Formats: sequence, C-alpha cells, structure tokens
Amino acid sequence: MSEQVSFGYEQVSPEEKTERVGAVFSSVAKKYDVMNDAMSAGMHRLWKDKFVRRVKPQPNEQILDMAGGTGDIAFRMAARGARVTVSDINQDMLDVGIERAMDKGLDSLVWSRQNAEELSFPDRFFDAYTIAFGIRNVTRIDHALAEAHRVLKRGGRFYCLEFSTTTWPGFKEAYDLYSHRLVPKLGEAIAGDAESYRYLIESIRRFPTMPEFEGMIREAGFVRTRVEPILGGLVAIHSGWKI
Repeated sequence: MSEQVSFGYEQVSPEEKTERVGAVFSSVAKKYDVMNDAMSAGMHRLWKDKFVRRVKPQPNEQILDMAGGTGDIAFRMAARGARVTVSDINQDMLDVGIERAMDKGLDSLVWSRQNAEELSFPDRFFDAYTIAFGIRNVTRIDHALAEAHRVLKRGGRFYCLEFSTTTWPGFKEAYDLYSHRLVPKLGEAIAGDAESYRYLIESIRRFPTMPEFEGMIREAGFVRTRVEPILGGLVAIHSGWKI
C-alpha cells in the first residue's frame, strides 16, 4: 500500500496533500491576515509578539523564517536588526508578503520560495530557524525538522509557534464548537472559502500533541527542547537547540 498522510480528516497520498495544501493557501492568501484577526479576535498578534521575544533576534543574525508567507514574523524580527530570509512553498503567500514589505518601505528581507522538506540552503548557514502556524501543513514533518537541523549552525536555535490542544477543561469543548461550526462560516463570509478554513481547523485536530511534537523535535537532533503552552495549549511555542 502506498504511503498515506492526513489532509484534515482525510487520508491522501503525500503528493496529493502537497498539491491540496498549496491550493488552500493560494485561495486564502489575500485574506489570510484579515481572517487571522477575525478567528483569534486579534490575539494572534500577541502570540506572535511573544514568539519573537522568545526567539530574541539579534542584529545581523541570519534567520530563516519558514512558511513565513505574509511576513508577520519576519517584519518583527527585522525590526530588531536580524537579517531575515522569508521562505514559503506558496508563491501567492510570498507575493502578499512582498507587497506588504513594499508598503512598509522594508527592503532588507530576502524572499525565497522553498519546500520545508527540501531546503536549497547550505549546511550550518542560519543562526535561528522560525516557523509560525506552518509546520502542521507540511506533508512530512520529520523531513522538515531534519532540514531545520541541517541548515542551522552549531549553537543555532529552532522555534515553532503552532496550534495544539488546550488542556483547560470547558475551554477545549467551547473552542472545538467554535472552530468547527463558526470558523468555516467566517471563511465563507470574509474570504469566500469555507472549505479551506474547514481544512485548516481539521489540520489542528490532526497535529501531534505537545509532548508528541516535542519528541519529534528531539528525534531530529535538537537538545534542550522546551514547550511553552499558551491558553492551556491552544497554542504552543516549541524550541530546541543544535549543538
């Protein structure tokens, strides 16, 4: 039997998942940031601020922001003087980010279309690797983690911001109800695309738990791994170091 991976609640071939995820983000690219505000009541901005504080970008550090698409994380790190390469597998998402950077008069960023599973960058090139709300959409997460480890310098750090599963009693049930019933309706009303947002919610449910994902980061070779839950684990910051 050929390998199968999850696309939301469906099982599909790796090739089909890559193609369908690409179609999802091409569909939602123009309204991606508006939908993030609507779905999280603006809280995603606070989560990203906290994430960048944990990364502690330094002036002239080389940082790879993978699945960086519209530039939200990269803009924050560039403001601290880091030299950021923004990469995404989806050109439509990158185009939105490039347009936003032009509007801000920010020309220091490097934009590069990349597959997280097969990066074209040399070994031991970056001081830090960040990925925010992107790794759950990667077809083979273990391959992406191995590539993150490869392109980091010794002493480099890995940081991932991703949705997880909240452990707060009551809140979990309320969020499940909200996300499954209301988010697709918001997607239809704002982005004209309910199905893409139904997939994005389903992909959260299929993502490994916090301990499981931390284990995957360790298996990729990272040490001193850490998980910082936000809202009981609704969102989590995962980190690790390459030595």
